[in-house]
Amino acid sequence: MNAAAELDIGPDQVWGWLAEVSDPEIPVISVVDLGIVREVTVGAAGPASCTVTITPTYSGCPAMEVIAQDIDSALRRHGLLQVTIETRLAPAWTTDWMSAAGREKLKGYGIAPPAQQVVDISGILRRSRAEPAVACPNCGSARTRLVSQFGSTACKALYRCDDCLEPFDYFKCH
Repeated sequence: MNAAAELDIGPDQVWGWLAEVSDPEIPVISVVDLGIVREVTVGAAGPASCTVTITPTYSGCPAMEVIAQDIDSALRRHGLLQVTIETRLAPAWTTDWMSAAGREKLKGYGIAPPAQQVVDISGILRRSRAEPAVACPNCGSARTRLVSQFGSTACKALYRCDDCLEPFDYFKCH
């Protein structure tokens, strides 16, 4: 019997390995902290098999292919012989799925994390028409302004701080 097939690998172990897989566009945040990993099933197709279900941040996200490849490579390095990546589009991903640790990592990297919750506890979408109060990730000032709805990626907007004068990306709520 293959040594990898004899491994006693559980879902918690796989979640731990996935927490080490970085988002290719924002390398300080993992795919787990980003909230795109929805489900992990181990052993359904054999002892060294795993299925990981992911949800893209938006339907045309160009990073999803790279993310799927990175997940596959990481899990195979840990001895899983059969890795299946499934994409689930519903429910649609929301920034509410980001972990608190992920939000702090974004801030430490110079990207303002989402400033408001998108879905309330009832499951009803709550989007404010007002521009959110976005704190500068560099100096913490609330005196910031939107420069462009389009930042370095489609998920982000470009802001500028009126106190430290630094531009920064803001991870848009959606």
